[in-house]
Amino acid sequence: MSKVKAGGSSKNIHDSPGQRLGVKLSGGQKVSAGGVIVRQTGATKIAGSGTYMSRNFTIHAEKDGVVQFSQIKKRKFTGKTERRTQVSVV
Repeated sequence: MSKVKAGGSSKNIHDSPGQRLGVKLSGGQKVSAGGVIVRQTGATKIAGSGTYMSRNFTIHAEKDGVVQFSQIKKRKFTGKTERRTQVSVV
């Protein structure tokens, strides 16, 4: 008979750090060319004029200017329209 209880495998040790996603600059703030405006997973916000979207869906400023957010209607492949936030630099 064992005098010590068997040590089981721990289940709650795998923890990853946060990805630091979200809006980095709000509307009306100045941004320089190449600056990060929004970090996101998937295209929840879309790039407008003066901005571009990189491979990991991060929206960057294409030129120096002021950040501007606006609501637009975007048609999906199924024909349904959805409201999306468009990020642009003016």
